[in-house]
Amino acid sequence: MARRALILIEGIENNGPLFIQAARRLGLHPITLSADPAQYDYLAPESLEAIRVDTANLDSLILECSRLRATYDIAGITSARERFYATAAKLCQYFGLPGPNPASIERCRDKFAQRELLAQAGIPIPSYRVAANAADVESSALQIGLPVILKPIVGGGSMGVRLCHNVDELAEHTSYLLGGEHIWLSSPRILVEEFAQGAFYSVEIMGNEVVGIVAVDFGAPPHFVFRKTTFPAPLSDDEHKHIADVSLSCLRALGLGWGPTNIELRWTKRGPVVIEVNPRLAGSGEPQLLQLAYGIDLVTEHIKLVIGEEWDLRRRHSQTAAAWFLLPDRDGTLDWISGDGRAAAVSGVAEVTLYAKPKTPIVRKGDYRDAIGYVIAASPGRARTEAILQHAVDLIDWSITPFPNVSE
Repeated sequence: MARRALILIEGIENNGPLFIQAARRLGLHPITLSADPAQYDYLAPESLEAIRVDTANLDSLILECSRLRATYDIAGITSARERFYATAAKLCQYFGLPGPNPASIERCRDKFAQRELLAQAGIPIPSYRVAANAADVESSALQIGLPVILKPIVGGGSMGVRLCHNVDELAEHTSYLLGGEHIWLSSPRILVEEFAQGAFYSVEIMGNEVVGIVAVDFGAPPHFVFRKTTFPAPLSDDEHKHIADVSLSCLRALGLGWGPTNIELRWTKRGPVVIEVNPRLAGSGEPQLLQLAYGIDLVTEHIKLVIGEEWDLRRRHSQTAAAWFLLPDRDGTLDWISGDGRAAAVSGVAEVTLYAKPKTPIVRKGDYRDAIGYVIAASPGRARTEAILQHAVDLIDWSITPFPNVSE
């Protein structure tokens, strides 16, 4: 009998290893198809099967999957990376495998198209305009009212996203986005968006079921880099229901509801305002938090759906889990980083991961890539989890030597 395989289109450093581990636990052989398999550090140590293929070319992927079917029983195809999730959905359609609607995924990834559909459905969202040049950006921002957020129409991980308080900041960030530094995943169009102010929440959904709501704290503005996430979010029953109802309305408006969806929103003076709908599992440690807090393994349950098996979203227990992301306060060369072993030994700490190694150049970009590591902790109570996390983070230290000032 042919070995059952799970095909993963590309990977990603945060959730990628979780997909590999979950596939193996389910008795599947994970195979990663990538334009550059060497970019994923987690593939090399275990000699995991990875095949170089042009993942931007659907025909090439169909050819490679057809070749693999001669050796393996392909049980399912998916991707841990939003950019390739629609591609995986198209492959599922081609090979008659379970998967989401690729048109819905692509429509959702276009932030302007997404907002148009949400607005038509009467779902509360920030005021927004789309702009193609500096003049459009400035006039749109003045119509909406400063401060505003500028972001690429297509993208993720807060890449290219910035809060702008005045015309000078608008011009500076527009120049960055359109001046050749930012890597565009679509035609260069900028979303100019009202800055909705209030507590930020991340909603985890599987199918049409709200599994949980995560509270998010950011690092220093003007960027939106996750600093801390806490699950479950401290909400009243009425607040939880209001957020859940708005989130499920988003699924209906966007034609989603198969597999995972992550919805980000803020609780403002007018209640929940939807910032973004992401047709995928969240990164930033959220799957780990849900597993620690409720015993629900979202990655495993997602893969079960992908291979046509029944999932199980029942809670096994109830704890509070939180993640703290280590964010450097300057650019330069990382001289040393230590204390991770001591932090990991703290009772209640579930995971300590460091991304950066000594002598690594640190160049902050104002997005998810700024984190040089994270700590996750869990306990039966919120105050206890906060104390454990703070203690563990305090044990980790590092030194960064600023880059030489070449103008001197």
